Amino acid sequence: MIRLNKVSKWYGSFQVLNDCSLSLKQGEVVVVCGPSGSGKSSLIKTINALESIDSGTIFVDGIAVHDKATNLPALRARVGMVFQHFELFTHLSVLENLTLAQIKVLGRSKEEALKRATALLDRVGLLNQRDKFPAQLSGGQQQRVAIARALAMDPVVMLFDEPTSALDPEMVGEVLEVMVQLAREGMTMMCVTHEMGFARRVAQRVLFMDAGRIVEDCSSAEFFGESHLRAPRAQEFLSKILAH
Repeated sequence: MIRLNKVSKWYGSFQVLNDCSLSLKQGEVVVVCGPSGSGKSSLIKTINALESIDSGTIFVDGIAVHDKATNLPALRARVGMVFQHFELFTHLSVLENLTLAQIKVLGRSKEEALKRATALLDRVGLLNQRDKFPAQLSGGQQQRVAIARALAMDPVVMLFDEPTSALDPEMVGEVLEVMVQLAREGMTMMCVTHEMGFARRVAQRVLFMDAGRIVEDCSSAEFFGESHLRAPRAQEFLSKILAH
């Protein structure tokens, strides 16, 4: 479903991604973790071309993301993206946030879009908030709306870029629970997160990044259960993050 081969990217003289290769099968859930500045967010944003690359190739469901001839709006309609800071349209109601792209990008009728939006809001437990504006919701509610908005486009892949890092601690669980349910339903997911409990519970694989490189790519059981076999930088990261 996703395939990256030798992907590299520079910001001026600084190399943010260094020869990164990975693949995801349909229905697989992969967590990307690592220290701040390791390239995690840059990596996930290259998958739907929110970040360009300087070398290498990226394919999503057979579509060449790196090809300049690729229709990027059409690609992004198939690749759901959930950001750290929600990125909802503040001047639109919750329901309008979910219907706008369905109508404008997918060409659905207003009735079809409303039906899909209503079903998804019910699924994430927010149907009773449909007429509110984002500012009237808690952070956890806004992030659940953002997930529902991405799902409204019927994506083949869902990407999450630190979806809980801007939330108050008590709101993290409600967002992770929606993500757990998605994983159980077979959605292909790639998630940048520091929520190691989620990684242990849901992810089949863990990618550990450091200094723009994918240092570890192994099963979740291997990453957490055989930490002594991991690269020294991964061991150091785990010793700090699992101690709290």
